[in-house]
Amino acid sequence: MAKVYATGRRKTAVAKVWLENGNGQLTINGQSLDAWLGGHESIKKRVMQPLNVAKQETSVNIVVKTLGGGYSAQADAARHGISRALVAFDEQFRAILKPFGLLTRDSRSVERKKFGKKKARKSSQFSKR
Repeated sequence: MAKVYATGRRKTAVAKVWLENGNGQLTINGQSLDAWLGGHESIKKRVMQPLNVAKQETSVNIVVKTLGGGYSAQADAARHGISRALVAFDEQFRAILKPFGLLTRDSRSVERKKFGKKKARKSSQFSKR
């Protein structure tokens, strides 16, 4: 099958994912997963979760380009994009990935700051006099 493209999102991070048949290479921003995330083992597992659940670690090549946000949000965006790419690659993966919540975009984001407050909800300390 030809290359499949999908987009993953989380907070302000966006991941563009290209997936094709191959031997299990994962490239993120031109680097391997280990070079990109360094010693963050739990975040590496989150990125690899859709491949582990679908048992496709060694049968597809993936190229990911991430933009915006921090490395943790980018990793979650990559996870979402890989899941969507696997479903576009083969519709049978939908039934496998859906129960793990891998196809759902995590819609949580930072609440905006309000005027008169230090942050979104934090106020200055009350003083009677």
